[in-house]
Amino acid sequence: MNSRTANSKQLLIDLRAVVKVYNSLAGSVTALNGIDLKVFQGEFAVVTGKSGSGKTTLVNIITGLDRLTSGEIWVNGAPLHQFSPEKAAKFRGHSMGVVFQAFELLPTLTALQNVMLPMDFAKRCSNREQRQRALNLLEQVDIAEHAKKLPAALSGGQQQRLAIARAIANDPAILVADEPTGSLDSATAKTVIDIFEALVLQGKTVLMVTHDRDVAKRGSRIITLSDGKIIPADKSGDAYV
Repeated sequence: MNSRTANSKQLLIDLRAVVKVYNSLAGSVTALNGIDLKVFQGEFAVVTGKSGSGKTTLVNIITGLDRLTSGEIWVNGAPLHQFSPEKAAKFRGHSMGVVFQAFELLPTLTALQNVMLPMDFAKRCSNREQRQRALNLLEQVDIAEHAKKLPAALSGGQQQRLAIARAIANDPAILVADEPTGSLDSATAKTVIDIFEALVLQGKTVLMVTHDRDVAKRGSRIITLSDGKIIPADKSGDAYV
């Protein structure tokens, strides 16, 4: 995305000099070291880099699952760096969808109930409306026929589609995905990325972490991390696992 196009789009994610340091008895580790990053509406931004480069930490900071050490993070205009963990969780539930590599589905709920759950937490619409929206989302990711099944009865690819449907249940502007294709075969991974691209065409913003070079190329912009810093595009060719 060039600067002229970016300027015409809403700024949804804005990291300013973000630092994250983990302290332990063994010493301190700087996972993020002065990150400046802007992601605009309608982007399919991909974060990549070698293991230990800070990719997952970056995602956890952006989603409010982890707290930064210093700097600022603004998400959809909100100062996430100022939020308590409780307020960050509530904000995340309304404004962001999160997709994990391990799916993180509730095993005792059906596919339909898993998608309805975020809407129930957010007190979004009536139970009947939640059910209809959940069915529509399952149809959108092509697993509507499995609505009454438990996650364990679904394949890995179907579970990831279900996780995506759940992530967009509350119609968030931003979808954040951490290695969403890491445990999938190449054909199934392609299907998941196809879904992300379709969501971007609908106006969503996707920020995805991956170590897979081929998957990364599907994004509209690649952001490469190395030792907790963003490195220039012309020097990022060897920064994959």
